[in-house]
Amino acid sequence: MYIKQAFKIENDWWLYIVGFLIVVVGIVLGQIPLTIAIVMESLGNDSVAAIDDPYELMGVLDSNLSLFLMLLTYAGGLVAVFFTVKFIHKQSLVSLTTSREKIDWGRFWFAFIFWGAITIGFIGVEYFSNPENYEFNFQLVPFLILVLIAALLIPLQTSFEEYLFRGYWMQGLGILAKNRWVPLVLTSVVFGAMHLANPEIEKLGYILLVHYIGTGFLLGIMTLMDEGLELALGFHAANNLVASLLITADWTAFQTNSIFKDISEPTMAGFEVFIPVFIVYPVVLYVFSKKYNWSDWKEKLFGKVVND
Repeated sequence: MYIKQAFKIENDWWLYIVGFLIVVVGIVLGQIPLTIAIVMESLGNDSVAAIDDPYELMGVLDSNLSLFLMLLTYAGGLVAVFFTVKFIHKQSLVSLTTSREKIDWGRFWFAFIFWGAITIGFIGVEYFSNPENYEFNFQLVPFLILVLIAALLIPLQTSFEEYLFRGYWMQGLGILAKNRWVPLVLTSVVFGAMHLANPEIEKLGYILLVHYIGTGFLLGIMTLMDEGLELALGFHAANNLVASLLITADWTAFQTNSIFKDISEPTMAGFEVFIPVFIVYPVVLYVFSKKYNWSDWKEKLFGKVVND
């Protein structure tokens, strides 16, 4: 089983603390180019130097450059995760990714195409329902540059989050807690809390955490039921990639040269936050469960983890 993979590696509890510190270092190193660019932009510009909000600071840069430099942060984190797994825990990338003998890329692409199509559909419905809230933002050259940056680096960003939360920490917490529900709950809540600094929270309210934590649970359930990260990797990559290419707003974490721009004035989120989590996500799990013949939900989500 997927979590049990960690029984076969160097798994002393203190190694996970070392691993956490290495990941932090990787993230900090990945942030250096963005920090340098912002500092250079602020030199001699008092209005920029006075800005203390990190997302607003990134807004002083060209949006494609800002996105590229921001995504390097996650690339640094991903490299750190892979370094930690290989050299600290002596674990292979395959066993971090899946319980199968090799990574099943068919699963990745099914989840990517499936959720990508649904995301495009939802954005299309919203656009045609409220066209006055959007403006056509398409510019060929900036958009082509965005496509290149997004295609190369957004999968690294989403893979970092999946390998860290649903991979490294899911396995580590699972063998420490000796069960499956503790890592599922903890990784999902921490994943949601990680988005507290996003500007969307300030604009839409803390109720948006329901969406982020709910998404964490969705991805965690996928991983535990399917005994691997492939579906979660594909789903997460499609979600962020499609959104970054199709739509942007002045108050989102990703401000891009996308096709459309949301120009509406955001209001505090309400009941609509619950729809994806409690209606759409269960449907997604149902589709995956039928395609991949998931069974024994109680055991796979709440069962004990023992070293046979």
